[in-house]
Amino acid sequence: MLGLKLPTDPYWVNIVERNIDEILTDHAYCEQKAATNAINLVIRFPEYPELVTAMIDLAREELLHFEMVHEHIKKRGAVLGHERRDDYVWELSKFVRKGYAKHISLIDQLLFAALVEARSCERFKVLSENIADQSLRSFYRELMISEANHYALFINFARQYAQGEDVDLRWKQFLEYEAEVIQKYGKKETIHG
Repeated sequence: MLGLKLPTDPYWVNIVERNIDEILTDHAYCEQKAATNAINLVIRFPEYPELVTAMIDLAREELLHFEMVHEHIKKRGAVLGHERRDDYVWELSKFVRKGYAKHISLIDQLLFAALVEARSCERFKVLSENIADQSLRSFYRELMISEANHYALFINFARQYAQGEDVDLRWKQFLEYEAEVIQKYGKKETIHG
């Protein structure tokens, strides 16, 4: 369904389990950044009322996820750590076309967001199937489903606003690029790292 070319090695969960507090902090900030991205889409593309409404709803949901992750952090007796740059997302953002017509920029922004959601979904699936902590297994199963819905939301909007642009071809290009990028990651206790 997601089309990702390179699956996450389940060994990554062993790295995660060595420092669960670290991955939970990283995950919390991923949710915050997803909310920020939704708000940025509203700011950049206010002329699309359906998109604006959906992104407002998405921003709320992502902040709720941030709160849920924060609750897991507190239950573990830990505190939310400091935000770090997500190098994976930063590298993916380089593939977004700049200097093109506004609808091309919109399509790329939507496909970029879909790809981040797809990889997050895939990582949450790996966690839900392999992490020893049962409450985190359930939590990541629930979030995996949510991320899949977000992926579909972004892909569908890209198709809706295509204006003749071949969205499926561009999506394949994004997937190929992501396959190259993700090879560098999966070695740290971060969601995309």
